[in-house]
Amino acid sequence: MDILTFFQQLINGVSLGSMYALIAIGYTMVYGVLRLINFAHADVMMVGAFLVFFGVSSFALPFWAAALLSILLSALLGVVIDKIAYKPLRNAPRISMLITAIGVSFFLENIFNVFFGSTPKSFEAPAFFNETLSLSHLVLTHIALIVPLVTLLLLGILLYVLYRTKQGMAIRAVAFDVNTVRLMGVDANQIISIVFIMGSALAAVGGIFYAISYPTIDPLMGVLIGLKAFAAAVLGGIGSVTGAVLGGFILGFTEVVVVALFPELSGYKDAFAFLFLILVLLFRPVGIMGDERLERSRF
Repeated sequence: MDILTFFQQLINGVSLGSMYALIAIGYTMVYGVLRLINFAHADVMMVGAFLVFFGVSSFALPFWAAALLSILLSALLGVVIDKIAYKPLRNAPRISMLITAIGVSFFLENIFNVFFGSTPKSFEAPAFFNETLSLSHLVLTHIALIVPLVTLLLLGILLYVLYRTKQGMAIRAVAFDVNTVRLMGVDANQIISIVFIMGSALAAVGGIFYAISYPTIDPLMGVLIGLKAFAAAVLGGIGSVTGAVLGGFILGFTEVVVVALFPELSGYKDAFAFLFLILVLLFRPVGIMGDERLERSRF
């Protein structure tokens, strides 16, 4: 691989990894406050992509308006899922919440399958996103440059909220010790709802970007993407927002570079990505930026 091809694949890998990172942040934040792997999170990403699709095709909304509405409704969906499925089980064994999360995931997938069909639908986005830009012999689409920039911008905003606002302080406190936070008069359920709002909104953004980059959507699109995003969160260190983003970048880059180096093994790109995850966890079980104190999570 020459240096030009390397940089081309590097940008493509970072772009793909950014989508994984946006979804992985939701996994890691929910785990931080609830110690729950929210398997329904990837399906919120799917819902976000579908909302844009129907907003444009059925209601003739401008793409930007459909995207904004999708993000808001996805954030609302995250809160509804928490209030209906998870809040009643706050004091139940964690396995109960885990099984409920799987049930919510199946419910969302199947209800979209019933009402909208399993046939993949073509996702139409403004032509601007797929226009190409040449930079010193590098040929890049606008979306490949926009996704990492937006991801870093959203990461900066999220870190500001977590470390410079009272709500962020409350989120970190709930992640550290929810019982003590309750004794101090803080409404832990409200803080958890804020976490679901932020995580679900980011998942919707990731779903929209993924649908633009790979322009077909279907009710099961979140299954493999969500699994990879979860792997990215584990790779970076579950409970760490910056670790989730780093894990997403690494996983996306690994996936793209393997295909570039070994085209004949392109059908096994997912296996190589998870193999890399296994190798990292063998030497650092808590992930790259994970907290050594496994009973606690940090952001």
